[in-house]
Amino acid sequence: MNLGGFDFGGLFDPVLAWESLPFVLSGLPATMLISFISMGVGLVLGLFLALARGSNRLILRWPARIYISFMRGTPILVFLFILYFGLPVVGIEFTAMVAACVGFGLNSAAYIAEIDRSSLNSIDHGQWESARALNMPYFKTLRIVILPQATRIAIPPLTNVFMDIVKATSLAAVITVPELFQKTQIVAGREFDAMTMYILVALIYWPVCILISFFQDRLEERYSRFV
Repeated sequence: MNLGGFDFGGLFDPVLAWESLPFVLSGLPATMLISFISMGVGLVLGLFLALARGSNRLILRWPARIYISFMRGTPILVFLFILYFGLPVVGIEFTAMVAACVGFGLNSAAYIAEIDRSSLNSIDHGQWESARALNMPYFKTLRIVILPQATRIAIPPLTNVFMDIVKATSLAAVITVPELFQKTQIVAGREFDAMTMYILVALIYWPVCILISFFQDRLEERYSRFV
């Protein structure tokens, strides 16, 4: 379609998109692997950071606050460069895939920690007092009484974090991780049609995030059964 001398048909080449689809999709497993590993690291580390952040002990609270502030206040791309290009200077070397998983995992932990902290704080303090009256130890109270309730509250924002990780994995292309966006850039450079390829990869990320939203709804239903 031509409008005002501008050829909109030149924006997207469906033939090139279709022919390139298998090659681009070959990067999807790497994208999802990084996303799941990073989210797993973030969930575990984020919970410990949240508990430390809410602790009465300064030796736990302040290191957690500094870590969260640093990670939230620095671009993930800079952190990826530090891990992949900077650490070899001091003799520490990561493969591109490991650097991406570590980078996104450590970064997401800071955001997850704040989500966990707010979710834990939203639970009525009477729940802690009731457990204490039953002589339940701290970690048992946390595991059996508090975390199940906090999880229901945390699911929506945690899902948003996971979606952000999935989309942010495109940054791993700069350290040569063969994920979706890196595969897209290869074809775009070879065929000199960046617009078609970037639209194609956008149309791949979109249904992936829709699928994640679907599972979010199922989890919310499961944890809301007794509410």
